[in-house]
Amino acid sequence: MNCTTKAQFVTPLSDSVCVRLSLSPFQSLFLLAWKQRLSASCILYLSQREAMAETSLIFYRGLVLGSIACLFLGFVVPTQSAPEAALVTQLPGFTGTFPSKHYSGYVTIDENHGRNLFYYFVESERKPTEDPVVLWLNGGPGCSSFDGFVYEHGPFNFEAAKTEGSLPQLHLNPYSWSKVSNVIYLDSPAGVGFSYSKNRTDYRTGDLKTASDSHTFLLKWFELYPEFVSNPFFIAGESYAGIYVPTLAYEVVKGLDAGAKPILNFKGYLVGNGVTDDVIDGNALVPFAHGMGLISDDLFEEVTNECNGNFYNSAIESCQNKLAKVDEDIEGLNIYDILEPCYHDPSIWETPTIELKLPSSFRRLGETERPLAVRTRMFGRAWPFRAPVRDGIVPTWPQLLNGQTVPCTDDEVATAWLNDETVRKAIHAEEESIIGPWELCTGNIVFSHDAGSMINYHKNLTSRGYRALIYSGDHDMCVPYTGSEAWTRSVGYNIVDEWRPWNSNGQVAGFIQGYEYNLTFVTIKGAGHTVPEYKPREALDFYSRFLAGQPI
Repeated sequence: MNCTTKAQFVTPLSDSVCVRLSLSPFQSLFLLAWKQRLSASCILYLSQREAMAETSLIFYRGLVLGSIACLFLGFVVPTQSAPEAALVTQLPGFTGTFPSKHYSGYVTIDENHGRNLFYYFVESERKPTEDPVVLWLNGGPGCSSFDGFVYEHGPFNFEAAKTEGSLPQLHLNPYSWSKVSNVIYLDSPAGVGFSYSKNRTDYRTGDLKTASDSHTFLLKWFELYPEFVSNPFFIAGESYAGIYVPTLAYEVVKGLDAGAKPILNFKGYLVGNGVTDDVIDGNALVPFAHGMGLISDDLFEEVTNECNGNFYNSAIESCQNKLAKVDEDIEGLNIYDILEPCYHDPSIWETPTIELKLPSSFRRLGETERPLAVRTRMFGRAWPFRAPVRDGIVPTWPQLLNGQTVPCTDDEVATAWLNDETVRKAIHAEEESIIGPWELCTGNIVFSHDAGSMINYHKNLTSRGYRALIYSGDHDMCVPYTGSEAWTRSVGYNIVDEWRPWNSNGQVAGFIQGYEYNLTFVTIKGAGHTVPEYKPREALDFYSRFLAGQPI
């Protein structure tokens, strides 16, 4: 349709409807005065000479009243909304109705290399137009954020297939984080999960490049979903995402300072059992093992004396010998949750033989309200004891073990579902013939830790007013809470909320210590490395309160 006039309001949505309004000279002058204040979706073409004349205004798509509000009151009317091609209309294994809209697909962050990052977006089940948008990142490095979607806080609980060759069954998750927020699950960097590049040199990457790429993704994603730009925005993740989250948060803030568009309404971040500082993380295991009763008082005193309190990277032979004895005592435990059996082979799944060195009363701490079984084995987000992330190449589990079976690992449900052809088609993922099979944690990338300690990142971000919640499952031996407690204290902020219990469902759910500048450390009693997997109700409670700015 060819619609011409002396003054036009134009949106790119449709040219099928034109409605003509006649404006007085005064109204035309008013429009001219507001020209610079109109949003990108309200573009007024008006010359000064024409402003004094009788003019007409053309509206598209019949949005007469909404457009008038936009022009005269400065309201923002998005030029587009979520891309319909990305809408997920059904998922194999689920027969019910989605409680909110789901979208998924690729965002190209480098046209020249064909570097594409995959996301799955779940709208809030409450008020998607108002609730926060949260970007979720799993760690590794090299692990897909479908880990969080399938096993932790996604909209579904996955029940293993009942017969060989069939798909897992999906049931609505009453403790999904989409109950109170819009959640973006991002596979990052390229080469992880469904994300890929046509140039394989992109699979050699590191902390800083990953943060930069993820920031590019965010800017492009919000361009695709402009209706969410004004929502409060948070970044969250666990394990090696203890590196991903603060480095990406820093890129977001740097972009805000530089005037990057669109302007993200960034409020803060959450890190669960996250890698932070090699020295502090490296020193965390021995005190944890002693505090949990996994090693004797005598051994703790001996190793402390021989190592002079430094259990990380000691060159003292007598110290190394005592540390080897510590490793020997705890090697049979599940590193991700010391309360859970560690299965070494499917043939002994029903009759675990590991004798946990814990009082029987401690076993109840690991009980969960999850209606389906917690994963008995988990994969890829830990390193050998006392081998925290150091500068340089960070090996993934597949690289560490050269393809051998990893102790305490099993991700058959996610692997079976996400490698099904009908599932990949439903979520708009590339075919296996193009990008290969989906793996929870890949060995296809070469990843360098090149960002150093995260403590300065945290201090920089919190000192500028961004809120930070550092949470720890207190029975995780992969990234023990003792390390997170130590580094949050080391920042040097004054305590404003002294160590105390916090409650969920009328019960003590863990403990909390709050610092100035909105830095908060919280433990979750009885939870392992992936807190929402073990304690879904408690996780949703602290998550909801934090996003809302309420006391935990």
